[in-house]
Amino acid sequence: MIRFWRRRTDESEIIRLIKAELIPLSHTASPRDAQTIRELPKRLRQGVTLVFSRTKTSTPLGFIHFYVREDLLLYDMLAVHPRHRGRKIGTTLMSYAEGYGRSKNCTLARLYVDRGNPKAQRLYAELGFQTVNYYEQLRCYEMIKPLNAPF
Repeated sequence: MIRFWRRRTDESEIIRLIKAELIPLSHTASPRDAQTIRELPKRLRQGVTLVFSRTKTSTPLGFIHFYVREDLLLYDMLAVHPRHRGRKIGTTLMSYAEGYGRSKNCTLARLYVDRGNPKAQRLYAELGFQTVNYYEQLRCYEMIKPLNAPF
């Protein structure tokens, strides 16, 4: 099931997923960067976070975090527990976030993906995103998708 995150029960697992699955792929963050880790709870509260879990109260198997800025849906983070990959959890989370963005009148989705994460790059391309820029100093690609076409 997809649900909004609950800070009290989901935050520790989401942060664990970020530290284990996302930060190691990033050129700009380190698992030992205490400031980055400390700022994660605040970052999660500033946008929208959806989780995929078996039940309303079970541990998240994956999550997506994003922002809505005027007519822009800005994906921030997506992670799925390694034992649950290949089950369309990431695709389902992206679909729900996109639906949320459309309900808020977003016309464009944007995300940034690390160069060292080719699996994510392929997923986003399969979902209709196109690479529009590469930022060498960040070692990441900017990808966009118009939201006026069906998912």
